[in-house]
Amino acid sequence: MTDSHEIVRAHVFVSGVVQGVGYRAFVCRQAEHHGLTGWVRNVVDGRVESEVQGNREAVDTYLRDLNRGPMWSSVEHVAIDWMEPGSHESRFEIKY
Repeated sequence: MTDSHEIVRAHVFVSGVVQGVGYRAFVCRQAEHHGLTGWVRNVVDGRVESEVQGNREAVDTYLRDLNRGPMWSSVEHVAIDWMEPGSHESRFEIKY
């Protein structure tokens, strides 16, 4: 059984139609809504990459949001790697 208040960090790659459709802005809004820290950026191969950190329940909800995406996106796959939490961030940002 996992503790919903446990702090976790996930590294994520999202594939599908996720660039040029407002996906990064959607991800940033969702992370901020859930009180998470981290970042999101486009990858040259067409995927979107993100690292996110916060309590387990909020991160799990964020990951479900990534599968949905904004209206014009079409998410095919979300690959998640769990990482050790860090303490170097204070907000969520879009990286360019």
